[in-house]
Amino acid sequence: QVQLIESGGGSVQAGGSLRLSCAASGRTFSSSTMGWFRRAPGKEREFVAAIRWRRRYTSYADSYYADSVKGRFTISINNAKNTVYLQMNSLKPEDTAVYHCAADPLGDFSADEYNYWGQGTQVTVSS
Repeated sequence: QVQLIESGGGSVQAGGSLRLSCAASGRTFSSSTMGWFRRAPGKEREFVAAIRWRRRYTSYADSYYADSVKGRFTISINNAKNTVYLQMNSLKPEDTAVYHCAADPLGDFSADEYNYWGQGTQVTVSS
């Protein structure tokens, strides 16, 4: 059974930082695309970032970001730990949301159609 478990959420003031982790179990995702999405209160889930391998089982990967987080967030992966991270710096109140990690997109990696999803972790940024 595949599981994605997020951690690292919390409450911070604007300008602060958090690092989210997504630990995968049940299979290895080293050759897959993994993404982060978020859902703010009253809004639809939106794409945040994704990491996609150029070549299987290598360290060559491309990362992609939503315009709203570009330059502030960084996605990375530790193959040995089967874990993907989202480093979030210069946080803003509008970043407040439940953040979900996902693996194995069904199509476009920025669309919220993935085979596997985590339960989410809450991030709250106060002004």
